[in-house]
Amino acid sequence: MSGEIPPAQPPPDPPHHDLVHPLSLWRWRHNPLYRCTDRLQARIALALLLLVPVLGLTATFLIGDAAHRHYRTAAEHQRQSLHLITAVLTHDAPDHPEPGSAEARENRYAATVRFTDPSGRTRTAETDVLPGLNAGSSVHVWVDADGAIAEPPMTAAQIRSRTMGWALVAFLTVAFAGAAAYRCATVVLRRRNLAEWDTEWAETAPRWTRSP
Repeated sequence: MSGEIPPAQPPPDPPHHDLVHPLSLWRWRHNPLYRCTDRLQARIALALLLLVPVLGLTATFLIGDAAHRHYRTAAEHQRQSLHLITAVLTHDAPDHPEPGSAEARENRYAATVRFTDPSGRTRTAETDVLPGLNAGSSVHVWVDADGAIAEPPMTAAQIRSRTMGWALVAFLTVAFAGAAAYRCATVVLRRRNLAEWDTEWAETAPRWTRSP
């Protein structure tokens, strides 16, 4: 009868989707256009993705540890071979344009100082001093066994900074090496792939171009 409302129907069953086992993601799809070289390239990429982080972290640890031991030994040698002595400015140090500023406290200016070296000789040399010091002011300088002014021994912060720098260089080197290896493999496999396509096309083309 027209106008009669049909009885309610149960909702349709939801579409059934087979669960995809995670291991199936590792299976290569069968495709006639997917060549052996393509599979090999994919496997090389997967291997590098797994190896590069592991090798990078290993290189970071080994190089970082070696660099830390090297710089710590060098700093200890510097502390034993250098001498901290007091020197006197022979003339006024240049003034900073903004006295008392944070920049003035960080800047150093070259000035001539006079000091007595470990062997008892009076010597003069140039060293970096704070700006605005007057002639006759005392400054501390590091000198080596020969009495020459030297850089101060490395601090813990400098050792840590240089160690981290070498560790970062080690990791980036491994990463770039992995990228270069993949690039080389890609170029070689692509050339081989193109050569195979050319060979097969040379065999197939006559059948397409042959007159009936």
